[in-house]
Amino acid sequence: MNGTGFALIARDGAARRGRIATAHGTIETPAFMPVGTAATVKAMWPEQVKATGAEIILGNTYHLMLRPGAERIAALGGLHRFMNWPGPILTDSGGFQVMSLAQLREISEDGVVFKSHIDGSRHALTPERSIEIQHRLDADITMCFDECTPFPATETAAAQSMRLSMRWAGRSRRAFAERPGYGLFGIVQGSTYPELRAESAQALADLGFDGYAIGGLAVGEGQAEMFRMIEATEPFLPPERPRYLMGVGRPLDIVGAVGRGIDMFDCVMPTRSGRTGQAFTRRGTLNLRNARHQEDPRPIDETCRCPVCRDYGRAYLHHLFRAGEMLGPMLLTAHNLHFYQALMAGLREAIAAGRYADFAKTWAAEEASGDIEPMPDSLEGGNGGA
Repeated sequence: MNGTGFALIARDGAARRGRIATAHGTIETPAFMPVGTAATVKAMWPEQVKATGAEIILGNTYHLMLRPGAERIAALGGLHRFMNWPGPILTDSGGFQVMSLAQLREISEDGVVFKSHIDGSRHALTPERSIEIQHRLDADITMCFDECTPFPATETAAAQSMRLSMRWAGRSRRAFAERPGYGLFGIVQGSTYPELRAESAQALADLGFDGYAIGGLAVGEGQAEMFRMIEATEPFLPPERPRYLMGVGRPLDIVGAVGRGIDMFDCVMPTRSGRTGQAFTRRGTLNLRNARHQEDPRPIDETCRCPVCRDYGRAYLHHLFRAGEMLGPMLLTAHNLHFYQALMAGLREAIAAGRYADFAKTWAAEEASGDIEPMPDSLEGGNGGA
């Protein structure tokens, strides 16, 4: 059978426990994908990423086409061999990065012409070229090329953008080479307009994809609006296929989205936060740069079983960041990725046991009970780079 396979193992309300089969292994869902934008999850060895419990990582068409080039990666055996990651890989189509990073971009019906943010060189990215690049990378899950609608957008602008993405989805579908274990996901757009989200989801369902992503969220609209758009979209997505919420997010965002039928997530937050001294805990976030940690021997999170919490204290981590030592970002990134994977494992177990609602309530209560330190705005949203 061509494509990726999806088995729905358990349901608890709208929350789903499933399994995706790909050419390079299976993925237990709900799943969180660490972001390896440029063929690396920053500050981590691939073996360390796997040790956190991650089964799939994300790469990016835009970044890899510019450096080192998809043709070069293909000649070297594909992205799995190139970066020493034997498991499944999902590649983002590059649409978001073209809109957020590229210079002097020109959008037309055919695609996008842009100048590289690296050296100003001129490139064209069309649905067909995006699919070709992802094929050369040997991505297990390929994403349709789309326009990530800017936020905020008027309903007229959002409709025009969404319908362009739907035409590009059809072209992506025709360009994709079907083969066993490799899947193509469509991307729902429509900004914050429920009718447009429903129209987009229905258009993609009519085309037929191996999975369905919800894009254009976590871009400043807020959690309540994001949840409202998920609820407007979910009824139109085929239940026998996985659902992927792109670029999300905070732990409570993930917990809430799982309860609304989402199976897959990615976000730069745990890795980017780790490099800037921010640690995730069951009681909120900690800024290890703050002076209050300089004499604190406790682990980041007493409930965490990761090697960082087992072997290192807050005072030492504080010292590493204040001293500018690279070990600090490495250790904190490892902890954050362990934390996210433990969250996903807890969600899978809760759904299978029919107690998702209790899990979600407990998680929210524990986070609210802690001494939460605000996260800098620079760490919010977006997957321009991990």
